[in-house]
Amino acid sequence: MIESMNAEPSSLTARARIHAALGDPARLAVVDALVLGDASPGEIAADLDMPTNLVAHHVKVLQDAGLVMRIRSEGDRRRTYLRLVPGVLSALTAPRLGAADRVVFVCTHNSARSQLAAALWRDRVGGHVASAGIAPAPRVHPRAVRVAHEHGLALDPTGTHHVDDVVHDGDLVIAVCDNAHEDLTGPHRPRLHWSVPDPARIDTDEAFEAAYTDLADRIDRLAPALTTGADHG
Repeated sequence: MIESMNAEPSSLTARARIHAALGDPARLAVVDALVLGDASPGEIAADLDMPTNLVAHHVKVLQDAGLVMRIRSEGDRRRTYLRLVPGVLSALTAPRLGAADRVVFVCTHNSARSQLAAALWRDRVGGHVASAGIAPAPRVHPRAVRVAHEHGLALDPTGTHHVDDVVHDGDLVIAVCDNAHEDLTGPHRPRLHWSVPDPARIDTDEAFEAAYTDLADRIDRLAPALTTGADHG
């Protein structure tokens, strides 16, 4: 029987459901749009030129298959974002991005998520990287400094900066919080959005560790898809 072949029936069923969900070109397009960043259903509809009711249908199928989850914005609480469930599509090849002179991670206060993301990128990928905030705090959060240190990374406790003083033309700007994604417009508008929950809202070591893990997973997915300025040197 098929159930006896080195896999549990539930695992086979889950895998078959995922393959079935991805068998529709429109649903595969939705997943492709979420590989490198999160987006609201409305943003997906606009990017794919798809009616919102059709997006809602495809999102429900993807949710039922365990591919996509909904999270509520920490900025505008009326808004929800879609994100891929971590690990489900570990074999999915991300679409390549164009060249970028530098990667800049942006969050609200430049005190935790953007700082950790920049430190992770510097350690795992290398090249030019920076971080900034839309309303910088006076210092980096002590728990962020401690979590970074535990993973062999260093953060400058006083090194916070405003986005206006950091972002330049040619930067790949990545918002790692909902407020930065929703508030930044014009030349500073982020190209990618990562809806990483603010660990300072809970203010525990576990929350900061969870943010670190989330950022590390996303960086590992993005790095192979990005052509940095160093690649052209």
